[in-house]
Amino acid sequence: MLSITPIRAFSDNYIWCLADKESGKALIVDPGQAAPVAEFLEEQGLTLDTILVTHHHPDHTGGISELQQHFQPERIIAPADSPYTGGTSTVHAGDEVVWQSLTFEVLATPGHTLDHVTYFSADKVEGHPVLFCGDTLFACGCGRLFEGTAGQMVESLAGLRSLPDDTLVYCAHEYTLANLRFARDWLPDDPALASFEAHCQDLRDQDKPTVPVLLGDEKQRNPFLRWDDPALIRAARSYGEKHEMITDSDSGVFAAVRHGKDHF
Repeated sequence: MLSITPIRAFSDNYIWCLADKESGKALIVDPGQAAPVAEFLEEQGLTLDTILVTHHHPDHTGGISELQQHFQPERIIAPADSPYTGGTSTVHAGDEVVWQSLTFEVLATPGHTLDHVTYFSADKVEGHPVLFCGDTLFACGCGRLFEGTAGQMVESLAGLRSLPDDTLVYCAHEYTLANLRFARDWLPDDPALASFEAHCQDLRDQDKPTVPVLLGDEKQRNPFLRWDDPALIRAARSYGEKHEMITDSDSGVFAAVRHGKDHF
């Protein structure tokens, strides 16, 4: 029986634990802090045997060394050609990572960083395919372009957008309400955004996570996945005219949205 649980870290990070209760083994994704992971594993009686890394930022890798010393996991899998060099093995786009009954495909998703990868499994956990996407995709948002270009991020997000609608998106931050405030400012007449915001506010009022989310829903409401949506294009063109941005391409529309969010 496989399950996925968020482990909270810092102020708004989620470290994901994929657990096999039958074997007692655990896979951890992006452990930026060691202490909350260690506490969770010990409380649940789990053995850490694999760590997946999506990209090199310290809030995703900072706890790995301590966890390695304490738990001695068999594998630390990280992207190739990355500033993070602490992995026991590296992966490229198209590689596969097998863990228990699951096979993850490694997808290259540069944009937020150049080394960013995501891990997708069509094998279902709790009834859904699984996407561990780090900081590439958020609920109603996406990662800032710290290293990559708008064109790279559109290509990365287009790859994620092509995945099955019933995929559960396990992103690494609790940014949903802030993302929704921006999305509703740009698309004030979108009823799906208003309904989702009310739902997420209710979850946060109960101190519950707003993620994971269904990818099919994100395709409909996330402005960063809607560069070809007429309503979003109109908003981007209006914004682009005010800021002297060219919005006559998918990457131009996306760049306007990203610029808008960065200065919101």
